[in-house]
Amino acid sequence: MTEQVGQRVPTARAGSEPMVRANVAAFARVWASTVMGSSYVPMTRAEVRQHLEALTEVLVDTLRATPFRTEPGYEIGTRLVEAHFTGTDTLGRTVQLLGDDLLSILGLPEDEVTRSRLAALQGAVSAGYARALRERTLAEQEAIRAAVLDARDGAEARLRASEARFRAMFTEAAIGIGMADLGGRILDVNQAFQEILGFTAEEMKSRNVRELMHPEDAASVWRLYEQLVRGECDHYRSEKRFYTRSGEQVWTNLTLSLVRDEHGEPQYQVAMVEDVTDRHLLQNRLRYQALHDPLTELPNRALFLERLNRAFSSKEKHTRLGLCYLDLDGFKMINDSLGHETGDLLLVEVGRRLKESVDGNGRMVARMGGDEFVILVEDTTGTEDVITVADRVLAEFRQPVRIGGHELSVSASIGIVERAVVGTTAADLMRDADITLYWAKADGKSRWALYDPERNAREVARFTLSATMPAALERDEFYVDYQPLVGLHDGTVLGVEALVRWQHPEFGRLAPDRFIELAEETGLIVALGRWVLRTACQQARRWLDEFGKHAPFVSVNLAVRQSRDPDLVSDVRRILDEVGLSPHHLQLELTESAIMGTADEPLEALRALSDMGVRIAIDDFGTGYSNLAYLRHLPVHELKVAGSFMEGLRAEEGADPVDEQIVSTLVSLAHALGLTVTAEGVETPAQAERLRTIGCDAGQGWFFARPGPPDAVERLLRDQL
Repeated sequence: MTEQVGQRVPTARAGSEPMVRANVAAFARVWASTVMGSSYVPMTRAEVRQHLEALTEVLVDTLRATPFRTEPGYEIGTRLVEAHFTGTDTLGRTVQLLGDDLLSILGLPEDEVTRSRLAALQGAVSAGYARALRERTLAEQEAIRAAVLDARDGAEARLRASEARFRAMFTEAAIGIGMADLGGRILDVNQAFQEILGFTAEEMKSRNVRELMHPEDAASVWRLYEQLVRGECDHYRSEKRFYTRSGEQVWTNLTLSLVRDEHGEPQYQVAMVEDVTDRHLLQNRLRYQALHDPLTELPNRALFLERLNRAFSSKEKHTRLGLCYLDLDGFKMINDSLGHETGDLLLVEVGRRLKESVDGNGRMVARMGGDEFVILVEDTTGTEDVITVADRVLAEFRQPVRIGGHELSVSASIGIVERAVVGTTAADLMRDADITLYWAKADGKSRWALYDPERNAREVARFTLSATMPAALERDEFYVDYQPLVGLHDGTVLGVEALVRWQHPEFGRLAPDRFIELAEETGLIVALGRWVLRTACQQARRWLDEFGKHAPFVSVNLAVRQSRDPDLVSDVRRILDEVGLSPHHLQLELTESAIMGTADEPLEALRALSDMGVRIAIDDFGTGYSNLAYLRHLPVHELKVAGSFMEGLRAEEGADPVDEQIVSTLVSLAHALGLTVTAEGVETPAQAERLRTIGCDAGQGWFFARPGPPDAVERLLRDQL
């Protein structure tokens, strides 16, 4: 297990480096005091401290290294065994001391990352220790086996000597050794084996090997045992559980060997047993820590994904799964205002409520990180099963949370996905749940949203347009249509409104409502608006060259973000100069809501443009908060009355006196302020006539002409010459 390169661990300040080094000796003394007496070590106490001090320096350097590596931990475990620290309690005492006291004695930071590294080092030390001890055990095993063979084949004198050596090794060995006949009757056990299981030698000799074996051992272990006693194999190794005298179970590394007679026939079985219970418990503890959130103690992302993938791989095709992806609303505000400690306590309480109200058979609650949680519901019968879970969670959160004198109101947004496992993957399920979660937040929070493939398709298309828009501008996929603004008193074309279009290679011709909002969200509206302005001005220059004084002005829409662009005035001036167009041939349109809410700085830009000679128009006037008095202080030349008022002016359906009165009033007040008025959305001759009668200056709409290419405008201009 190696930490990713680039992940940094907080280190002590440079000035504290001598202090850390000085504490190395202090920790080594504590270490020596802890393990002395647990093993026979052929060293003086001073030599032991010196040896452990060197290992402590390796620990310090490893914890503070970037990148972090666990290999030095294996080396430390090996060096402990090589120095004969092989007592039954040595490893356990060492691992406990490292976890409890290493950071505090050395003065190292006790943050989450350092703790994680320390846990990894504990595991590495244990693994290195076990590996070295196992290698030593195997060497002893081979020596014992050689002694057994020598005892069989040697002369009587050599047999006695060999038996003496074997007895010494058998009796004093640090690992458990036992001998049994082929029927499983125990013949002899050494002291270490007795201590592992808690039986006396006489008690064990009265038992059969099978009585000590754990009944839940894997079938493969029993199969190997039967093969060995039949003489089909000479030895095997496995991790195995035994029962102790007190009824507890102990985990061991078992090496079982077959002893044959001089004719090669099976005669005895010899077992070598190494107690690895502490290491097994440590591994379980490390696995738990790796797969559970340390704050809420809920399963973490890794364990959740492991179970989710297992559900997808092991279920039948008809099986269905449901997922609730949950995010707390306003958690950042609580964290920032009340502090991270309060935020952590809130997350603990949320985790507790989720576990109590939702967790159960076929369900799993996990913390994905931050304030995000996920609920897995297995074997669902339909979306109602998951919706019921989501409703229960939302109901649970309606109860306030009391933390440190604060009564906190908590709500959550939940994305719900439920489907059959066939035809999808765990990754698809997670992606769709994440998407749906943000739908729930966008829809108002404190609610759940159900995955909708059609809505997702629209979102994907929207994202695709947003992602391809910058390149589309470079590839000239945009173009401009023009719609005439016609004088109502004589029917002449006074101006044209420039309307941008997108000829998308995949989706075809797109109207502005498909991409203008995206351009504003991404900020591309400034570049796109600049391109439209330049294109429209270039076209106006061509019309001026061809039609002279009869050429129309061009009216270009200005988005809110464009009006706040500090380069707006300089951009307009530069474009007009480049194309050789007089400013009074250009009109810029802003919506009513945009211009009414314009701050001082953008307002100054509009005044500068007006002083330059550029006309300023308010588009869709009457749809927002119409403050005619405020217009007196704005650099505005024209009002464009919203097309929604035109519906009431259809003579064939009976004129709406309210709409007619509103339009009449707007026209009168606008004229009083010295503004011209253009009516939008004119579709019938009756509407045009009523507007003319009212005194409206110009009209725009399908009655006069639909938006089209420049040559359509040119035909109209030629007709009126």
